[in-house]
Amino acid sequence: MKAFGARGRALCGYGLLALIVNLAGFSAGAAPIRLLAFGDSLTAGYNLPPGQSFADQLEAALKAKGYDVTVIQGGVSGDTTSGGKARLDWVMGGAKADHVIVELGANDALRGIAPEQTEANLDAILTSLQGRNVKVMLAGMLAPPNLGTDYGKRFNGLYPELAKKHQVPLYPFFLDGVAAHPDLQLSDGMHPTVQGVGVMVKNMLPAITAWLGAP
Repeated sequence: MKAFGARGRALCGYGLLALIVNLAGFSAGAAPIRLLAFGDSLTAGYNLPPGQSFADQLEAALKAKGYDVTVIQGGVSGDTTSGGKARLDWVMGGAKADHVIVELGANDALRGIAPEQTEANLDAILTSLQGRNVKVMLAGMLAPPNLGTDYGKRFNGLYPELAKKHQVPLYPFFLDGVAAHPDLQLSDGMHPTVQGVGVMVKNMLPAITAWLGAP
């Protein structure tokens, strides 16, 4: 009886240890995601009703797929890559994000800023984020055709180059499915409507879920 009692206590001990290990693994795997949408007016939801920005709609779409996620609004209307670089430390200090989508560059192109400067600013942003052990996705942009072939080639090519350099996933064109679709744009012909943002989120969602991994 004493031998059985000792064996029983040992089995109980092993069982308790296994339970602790399993619970620890579950807790580690179930950590909520804090995803920062770091960009300009396209992220911020320019002239859209509250709760309808890219960040808001992306969070709702990810939660519908089972993700425990908070998508943090980090968009500033009119922001350039220089502005993004300048405010990055401040934003990250408050966001405490472990994942960041970087969406900047559209205003650089609208202002005709040299693509080499845009590339240098984005390079600095990606370097800073990776130095914080943050997982990054880069959202690309395309230059307006009226800036010419040379400018377009230099600007459009900087996103794939940076994604390759930093080994981060690239979503080639943030406005895919909305650009050149007036019915999905505000009257300014540049910013998406609520429905336009929905199209952007829907199109981008497979790339984002692949980046995040299984919920």
